[in-house]
Amino acid sequence: MDPTSMAGYLERIGAERPARPTADALRDLHLRHLRTVPFENLSIHLDEDVVLDEKALVAKVVEARRGGFCYELNGAFGALLTALGFGVSLLQARVYDSTGHPGIPYDHMALRVETAEGGPWLADVGFGAHSHYPLALDDRTDQQDPGGTFRLTDAPWGDLDVSLDGRPQYLLDLRPRELGDFAAGAWYHRTSPASHFTRSLVCSRLTERGRVTLSGRTLKTTEGADRHTSEIATDKDLLATYRDHFGITLDRLPNEPSAHS
Repeated sequence: MDPTSMAGYLERIGAERPARPTADALRDLHLRHLRTVPFENLSIHLDEDVVLDEKALVAKVVEARRGGFCYELNGAFGALLTALGFGVSLLQARVYDSTGHPGIPYDHMALRVETAEGGPWLADVGFGAHSHYPLALDDRTDQQDPGGTFRLTDAPWGDLDVSLDGRPQYLLDLRPRELGDFAAGAWYHRTSPASHFTRSLVCSRLTERGRVTLSGRTLKTTEGADRHTSEIATDKDLLATYRDHFGITLDRLPNEPSAHS
């Protein structure tokens, strides 16, 4: 990542360049990323390609002012962390479904991060509602986070089960991977009728007091225990919602998910 892209990325998430790649700096960058760069699958429904190339991923976040799903968000964030001096490895994971079964290999991308003090940390800015801060990768006790109680448990073959409030989230493979290794998983989620990404349209961002999520035309905002849901009636208002709540300016609306299923 060149200095201009790095400066643009830090500006996008409202962060100063840290003097050293410390654990505190990682926590700050992680939280700021979640609050500014939305988790969204709009490219799938805008018939845009998902290019797993570091330069393209960073350009989408910095220049296009967009978000993305796990491969894009964690791929771009990993590039930023590497440029800032953190030690970063890409990890693949299989997301558990509602029946407790893990999904396809390379279902999800997360990051192993080493800081100046050591580590390792599990950073993940691409899973939607997840931990606000990185998790200690070697800790097998409950880890309290504003997003809930997380626990990492040893699984067969050296893998880790990541759970939230006692519910399994994903099965994490600790072997380092390359960005290109995730191409098949990204292609599946972009094209398969069985993928929940082709069957839904979502844009979601953490806020200082909760979360704001646009699912199709339904806008949900959460602040503590307060939840508010509203329906966006017109196309004009829907475009304005993407702009005002997520900082995404579109010249046309995504296709309805039914067109892809």
